[in-house]
Amino acid sequence: MQVGIFIYDGVEILDFSGPYEVFSSANKYTSEHLGVSLVAPSQAPVRTRGGMSVNPHYSIYAAPHFDLLIVAGGKHQGIMTNPTVLNWLAETAQHTRACASVSTGVFLYAQAGLIDGKKVTTHQLEIDELKSKYPELNVVNDVRYIMDQNFTSSAGISAGIDMCLALVKRKFGEKVAKLTAQHMEYGWHD
Repeated sequence: MQVGIFIYDGVEILDFSGPYEVFSSANKYTSEHLGVSLVAPSQAPVRTRGGMSVNPHYSIYAAPHFDLLIVAGGKHQGIMTNPTVLNWLAETAQHTRACASVSTGVFLYAQAGLIDGKKVTTHQLEIDELKSKYPELNVVNDVRYIMDQNFTSSAGISAGIDMCLALVKRKFGEKVAKLTAQHMEYGWHD
């Protein structure tokens, strides 16, 4: 299973590092290899919201096929106006079994027109903006994450860990998800 996590300048650190850790840790408890990669608009280092410099594994021009694509949240307003990124996201989502977003990453999927009619959530401070900007979405408040067919979205920042543990549970079973959470010393309650 190949997991791609899309990052960009202004990305929230835990929005991508939490999911990365979940799938990397789950790899210890599955018989199927889990590959986890960071993908960015280019191969250049990405500057996070907190100022950390992160080297992506791939640019959108050289990314492999993913079974799961996660878009991390952060300062998303600038990246949402990049037609190359939105086109890549739309094309990649068509050939990906499952897609997910952490926090404001859901705005990129919405802007690309990929989740109309789906139940989604985002960071609590962004709920009203998501509802007003994308009335075609069924925005749910007061949940850590929500699954709607092949699309899963989480609330803000640390909720991405809960979401990814739920995705591990869906794919590999409850035992693997619980072992992963224990390995991470994370108090997960599905």
